Amino acid sequence: MLERWQDAVDQCAEQIASQPWSGNLGFIYTTDSHVDALAEIVPRLKDKTGIPHWVGTTGIGILRTGHEDYDQQAMTVMACGFPETSFRVFPAVQDDLDDFDHQHRGWFGDNIQNFAVVHAAPESPDLQQLIPDLSEMLNGGYLVGGLTSSRSRNLQIADTVTSGGVSGVLFSEKVPVCTGLTQGCSPIGPKRTITEVSRNIVLRIDGRPALEIFKEDIGETLAADLARTAGYIFAALPVVGSDTGDYLVRNIVGIDAENGLIAIGDLPQKGTQIMFCRRDGTTARDDLVRMLKQIKDRTSKAKPRGALYFSCLGRGRHTFGTNSEELGFIQEEFGDLPLVGFFANGEISHQRLYGYTGVLTMFL
Repeated sequence: MLERWQDAVDQCAEQIASQPWSGNLGFIYTTDSHVDALAEIVPRLKDKTGIPHWVGTTGIGILRTGHEDYDQQAMTVMACGFPETSFRVFPAVQDDLDDFDHQHRGWFGDNIQNFAVVHAAPESPDLQQLIPDLSEMLNGGYLVGGLTSSRSRNLQIADTVTSGGVSGVLFSEKVPVCTGLTQGCSPIGPKRTITEVSRNIVLRIDGRPALEIFKEDIGETLAADLARTAGYIFAALPVVGSDTGDYLVRNIVGIDAENGLIAIGDLPQKGTQIMFCRRDGTTARDDLVRMLKQIKDRTSKAKPRGALYFSCLGRGRHTFGTNSEELGFIQEEFGDLPLVGFFANGEISHQRLYGYTGVLTMFL
């Protein structure tokens, strides 16, 4: 185990230097043990590798080809070589997209921007609105990424260390990619409709007390001991217009047994559809295999050159096992493909913020 962050950076730089080509963009993910050194890590990486642009963040766990690293000092990097005008790193965007538009308008005019890798600070206000707004700014561009996870400060990297909002890198159509999303929870009841709500507190579902519906759907055993539902049962909000049955998993953050209310980690509206779901290891494995085979089929004519994977903190060792089994499935399907990523506080795919999912992106 490397005890000094300088040693980790130098080892990464040596591995990059051994390659017969030079890169111009790097992805870096470190465990949160390195958070206090990030401001020194980034310039040292630039100096040692000659790669001018870096994006990334910290995670309570990080990912590399076939391996998951937790609870230790660890760092993973991937060097990429793209056409010089095909990407553009952008610093943190918080609430003023007008400034973002002004700063990048020239690049937008020269490129059809359709894809971005983004990292976000989980404490940022209005994040669930900022993500679709940013996608809309990119003419409906596809976003992939995740929310920083850390036991201390939440920091991101976009050429320099930053915090707050959303930062990352934009790609033009000159960079072909293939993405997929896999769910980690399975529905346990029918789609229902929220008929009365106050912010994140759901009062009535299908015209009945919300807690009554919740107990009905989870079954008698769990309904008799609601404490057992924590971390196991979640709310699911079906994505309107999805032809794949997609849904957003949200935590149940409170139950008011006296008044028959439940509180969820979102701000649904009256008329929003809702289901309840459970964390399910078998479903998670089956759906991961499905996604991998689907991506394999879609990339059969263009061999992937590298990959990014963003998985939920609730997956990995908590769902698949403690021996990097989740990353093992990917390696089994794609071999020793260069891959980096991290375990996130929330996953971003297209223009939505997910939970308990995995988001895989292949560079072709």
